[in-house]
Amino acid sequence: MLRYMFNRMLLAMQQRYAYDVGYQQDILHSDLAAFLKFSGFQTMASHHGNLPAGPLYAARIRAIIFDDCGPCSQLVVKMALEAGLSQALVRAIIEQNLAALPADMALAVQFTERVLAHDPQADALRDNILALWGSKGLITLSFAISAYRVYPALKYSLGYGKACSHIQLDDESVVPQRSKKPATGANNAQS
Repeated sequence: MLRYMFNRMLLAMQQRYAYDVGYQQDILHSDLAAFLKFSGFQTMASHHGNLPAGPLYAARIRAIIFDDCGPCSQLVVKMALEAGLSQALVRAIIEQNLAALPADMALAVQFTERVLAHDPQADALRDNILALWGSKGLITLSFAISAYRVYPALKYSLGYGKACSHIQLDDESVVPQRSKKPATGANNAQS
């Protein structure tokens, strides 16, 4: 009965976002206890705390792009648009165009990139995040950065990972900007 209910939820997600939930169904059908633990993890991944949608999705999108899973990136972009971010803002996040982002979103992009690169400059940005959103905001960004890296790793481990060469924004195809060097730009005044 539990498997049936969870599978219906997965199918609803698949239909809503045009997202292949096969890896989750494999977990569900192979090991119910593992699926329940994965469901618990998703509670952490969905945490939004006191953070506005813009900075939250800036961190989620940049983290998912860093680990290069196309379907995951597309899903998070759809969720960002559903949360009210404009296509222009989502595009700027994907392309790391900091000049086109409000200061709080540029800060989230820069922080995410520096954290993922293990760059010591993340420390100064962390101080700005604490000043802006407090420790709850920092925890929320930390959850977004770390949790959204799990999905690509899990999918690639199970054989479902697919590289991301472009992300669809309505009728446009956007190539995600990846850099080994953390993002810098016009809104880099925070660092």
